[in-house]
Amino acid sequence: MDFYKKLSPFYNLAIFYFVISFILRIVLFFHPITQTSFTFSESLKIFSLGLISDFFVFIIASGFLWLYLIFISNSKYNKPTGYIILAFLCGLFIYAASGKSIFDEYGGALPKIVMIFIGIKTALFAALLFLPKLRSKIRFGLFVFVIFLYVLLILQNGLSEYFFWNEFGVKYNFIAVNYLIYTNEVIGNIMQSYPVVPIFSALFLITAVITYFIVKSSKNYLTAIPSFREKLKISILYIGLFLVSLIAVPDLAKTENSKNVFVNELQSNGLYKFYLAFQNSKLDYFEFYKTMPEQKAFAILKQQMPSITGENTVQQIKNDSTENRKNVVLITVESLSADFMKMYGNTQNITPFLDSLSQKSLVFTNVYAAGNRTVRGLEAVTLCLPPTAGESVVKREDNKNKFSTGAVFKQKGYNVKFLYGGDAFFDNMQDFYSGNGYQIVDKSSFKPEEITFSNVWGVCDEDMYHKAINVMNAEAKENKPFFNHIMTVSNHRPFTYPENKIDIPGNIKSRDGGVKYTDYALRKFFEMAEKQPWYKNTVFVIVADHCASSAGKTQLPLDKYRIPALIFSPDMKPEKYSKLMSQIDIMPTLFGLLNFDYESKFYGHDVFKADYQPRAFIATYQDLGLIKDNVLTILSPKQQIKQFELKLNPKDNVSPECQIYYDEIPLKSQKTDLVNQTVSYYQSASYLLKEKEYQFNDLSSRAKNGKLYAKD
Repeated sequence: MDFYKKLSPFYNLAIFYFVISFILRIVLFFHPITQTSFTFSESLKIFSLGLISDFFVFIIASGFLWLYLIFISNSKYNKPTGYIILAFLCGLFIYAASGKSIFDEYGGALPKIVMIFIGIKTALFAALLFLPKLRSKIRFGLFVFVIFLYVLLILQNGLSEYFFWNEFGVKYNFIAVNYLIYTNEVIGNIMQSYPVVPIFSALFLITAVITYFIVKSSKNYLTAIPSFREKLKISILYIGLFLVSLIAVPDLAKTENSKNVFVNELQSNGLYKFYLAFQNSKLDYFEFYKTMPEQKAFAILKQQMPSITGENTVQQIKNDSTENRKNVVLITVESLSADFMKMYGNTQNITPFLDSLSQKSLVFTNVYAAGNRTVRGLEAVTLCLPPTAGESVVKREDNKNKFSTGAVFKQKGYNVKFLYGGDAFFDNMQDFYSGNGYQIVDKSSFKPEEITFSNVWGVCDEDMYHKAINVMNAEAKENKPFFNHIMTVSNHRPFTYPENKIDIPGNIKSRDGGVKYTDYALRKFFEMAEKQPWYKNTVFVIVADHCASSAGKTQLPLDKYRIPALIFSPDMKPEKYSKLMSQIDIMPTLFGLLNFDYESKFYGHDVFKADYQPRAFIATYQDLGLIKDNVLTILSPKQQIKQFELKLNPKDNVSPECQIYYDEIPLKSQKTDLVNQTVSYYQSASYLLKEKEYQFNDLSSRAKNGKLYAKD
């Protein structure tokens, strides 16, 4: 019985969690959006298996509580143990506050958060050590705080699940994950949509009351702190249940297999669904977005892409001239916004080399990035298809053997590599590129003597380019053309780089310094490349992966997607191409310049072809945009559609083709043709990925038993 009392913090919180989950299921069960009826067996399944799932999820979620409770003791404050622990905590705090800790490499708010956490921990330990008469009161206050935090999170999660169901009729999915990414927009929306002050006032009051009763029935844990043997028993019991839970939770999720989607959703545990959304990054287009019959979608798509069959995107690309199998080096530059360059109006001279190179290159002045993360840029130049809802294909489980630029080069006899100065496992790049036939050269390939500077993201760009030169020199000896895709890392927070390279010190950690060093390293790369025998037979493609920032006043601010892009070859005549185009068009255009004949699935287009229709795709994880005919059309979850007229907001001393700022004025009436075109692009791309028809090994097969995914 005494041992049972030692478990009171766990079982009291567990009972509270089960009650909240049960009430939530009842509310959602009868919610107006739950437009279905349930049989007795379905109802039994919802509440019984749901409760069991809740139990195991709570076991996992109570890990922090277990750690907190087992470390409560008096013996650690005895001499000299207490002083040793305090000295260690003080040293850790000094390290975190030094500005040179590993946390500072990540930049942002992380170093301050870590420093504050360690500082509070150190101060509390010191108080408990030096104020033994107040130790029980301080410990009780901490105990109350931990219980209060758990109660608050349980209630907050219940409210969140309710409001999410109220919006979408499902438990958490990737939209909920997205809400954590776009916190400014989400908080603004909540503030405008709900009576926040009354809701949170009531929430904190209810939390305080419930905390009082749970603490009252659980404080015996503090009045008679368990012995080491008792803590060992608690730990064995908890760890055993924890391990069982790790198996049971996913197994229970497999029982969510009813044909009635509401049964599956109500049975599921919201926290586990949130975890799965993090893992899978899926947002089903056909469930949440405006759709049309499949045949209609492809028929409209054919109007935009006349060379396709009208049943898929397979097209025969033919050129009149002889193929030119030059070496190709594609450099995707981290976070390089258009407005960093002089031709777009920048006066800071932070891209002097790119400014000069653009005068010798084929420059695309009106290009838009597909998204606002590196994986979206990599997807755009590698797969050349519109950005679909949810996470980039790069990070999805089904990301291998896709129709890619690398596949086209391999068909032409090229060596194909992806070179990255960091660890390629980050953002799933290793899995994606190796699964699509690329050889990987990343930080793990570097010898110690090849690294002169590195930070948390990897080696500096100069080191990466030195490595690339060595790789290409070796490839040139194989008497085969090579295609090397290089991804840079230096223009990324914390913006650290080798000293004495540019006139902005690296320890300032400024964005301008990151951009200027990136430009400097690129100049050094070209200086090295010019000395190599393969240089004159090589085409260099330089394009940003995305802009430095995506935040703006509007849903999809155009200036936050405008990126520089150019193609350079020693024998190429300088030219400017100013028509609207997408990041996904860069590589198909290059293939056209090389006169490649190939069978394609790309949505990207050679912009110099007569049938090219100017348009661009821009997106977040859930908002899918099409820029065309001076209108921005946005598809959003819940089948929402918005359209904006684009009114140029010109900047002085910038040429017309390099103006990037637009006012987005809501249209009073929809342009149906543009809505249908936007739906056709995004629905068809989502369909091809879902049905595994964007594969490299199956260009002509499309027999899928006439499946339709349209809602209307």
